[in-house]
Amino acid sequence: MNNQGHTKQQSTIWQDEATRLAYAELANVFYAREIPSLSAEPDLDRLQRRLSSLPYYVERAATHIVLGEVPLELDSHNGCWLAKQRKCPQWHCDEAKTFYTAHASVGLVVPVMVIDAGVTCVYLDTLDQTRDGLCHCNQFGWFDCSGNAFGEDGQLDLPATRYLLKPSKALMTAACCGHRWQYHKILPPRTLGLREMLLASSVNWANVRKKQQRK
Repeated sequence: MNNQGHTKQQSTIWQDEATRLAYAELANVFYAREIPSLSAEPDLDRLQRRLSSLPYYVERAATHIVLGEVPLELDSHNGCWLAKQRKCPQWHCDEAKTFYTAHASVGLVVPVMVIDAGVTCVYLDTLDQTRDGLCHCNQFGWFDCSGNAFGEDGQLDLPATRYLLKPSKALMTAACCGHRWQYHKILPPRTLGLREMLLASSVNWANVRKKQQRK
């Protein structure tokens, strides 16, 4: 589609009242979420940078979410994705090794399982480096192809609190919805920030093990 056609399509979409309402609700929720963390920023220069960029990221996230193709129910009023919560995920090192040895690529959205004080969560992250049998995630750092995490000293992260998992729709859904478990007991979901809400629209939901091809 040419730019003129794309612009016309977007213009038509924004004429829909439900779409405009969802966008407005998302923008309000995202501002309400981000402002408390900004108020705790001690560095004045960093605070000013974050404040100046906040409208751009709020608009971008709300637009991508409303116009995206995430196959999950959106609660725009609360700024979250909804889906039935399944059993607590497990790390399978052989599955991870087979997948990441062959398919690790920069830009791929991946699930990372984090265990903290007995609470298990799945987060969305992206691969931004791959070399020497290792994968680097933008937020959670280095992993080997089996999914083992490395600390800042370059040694295995022991006791392990982070695992890189093989992508699946169930894991991506759990991450998008903020699902949590404590010793396999279901907990109320966590709230996702702007970055993760936006990442959900970057997942190739037709095949979560491949990068999304931008139109």
